[in-house]
Amino acid sequence: MSSTELPFVPPANVLPKVGTVRVAEGERLRSVELPGVTLTVRSRPPAREGLPPALYVHGLGGSSQNWSALMALQDGVVDGEALDLPGFGDSPPPDDGNYSVTGHARAVIRYLDASGRGPVHLFGNSLGGAITTRVAAVRPDLVRTLTLVSPALPEIRVQRAAVPTGLLAVPGVALLFTRLTREWTAEQRVRGVMALCYGDPGRVTPEGFRNAVQEMERRLRLPYFWDAMARSARGIVNAYTLGGQQGLWRQAERVLAPTLLVYGGRDQLVGFRMAQKAARAFRDSRLVTLPDAGHVAMMEYPETVALAFRELLEDAGELGAQRARRAGRANAGGEAVDEEGTDESMGG
Repeated sequence: MSSTELPFVPPANVLPKVGTVRVAEGERLRSVELPGVTLTVRSRPPAREGLPPALYVHGLGGSSQNWSALMALQDGVVDGEALDLPGFGDSPPPDDGNYSVTGHARAVIRYLDASGRGPVHLFGNSLGGAITTRVAAVRPDLVRTLTLVSPALPEIRVQRAAVPTGLLAVPGVALLFTRLTREWTAEQRVRGVMALCYGDPGRVTPEGFRNAVQEMERRLRLPYFWDAMARSARGIVNAYTLGGQQGLWRQAERVLAPTLLVYGGRDQLVGFRMAQKAARAFRDSRLVTLPDAGHVAMMEYPETVALAFRELLEDAGELGAQRARRAGRANAGGEAVDEEGTDESMGG
């Protein structure tokens, strides 16, 4: 094996089980097999029937657990599910090893097509923001609204703190990093991640920190952990270089869904200065800036993000429509049916 190669990763069907994934109270996990990929889906039972569906997509190095706090706050507003992207959380690597933004977007689309839940209220953070932007651009029939928390859209002047993440895309760097950090404890790694991603790491509760350490210990035992990280980082870098209709900013301009943009003033990975550019790019956008938040506002300030989403629904007429459907069912005993689109441009 050359110094630029990552360790061999066995096929998903022979990967070892390294430990259970945490499931918060009220949540449940299930595994969904799709062509070329198996996804773990985290969900909460809806507070009542007839709620519109929502889907949450995490960022690089994250998992569906990143959305637990926000999902709990939206029980009575949406019927929420959160994915573990291929190679992250409890989802095994994709069969084809494709960790590009398009590859991840295709996995999201395959899930939505197979589940029949679309159109959904789609949420994305960081890498998940780039993925969901692409999904909304190429499959508008699947998206009711789009909520982006610190989306990883191309920047000319990259944040200095984001450079190490970008370097993971360079062949051999991930392997070198694993060797250099072999003696680091899970606690040290988690503190480093929180210092990078939170505006104020002190907002993390002792229980939240313990849970994060346990999850880090589990992930470090996965044989494909660094491979998924490196290839997904490479996917972001490659997406930043694409031009024309495949460029992420061009695709942002094509998004038809009402869009909520959430940016943190202390974000060390996505420049706060990009907020206004994003607000101009998305044709029907609302911008919320949180001066004290970092890269994961939905974890630091879930109440604020939940309130902003409700305001988005109010502006889009969604909450009024929900109330009307409930009243109609109460009066006539009927059920509302959402129409689904048929564009297959990225399915398969």
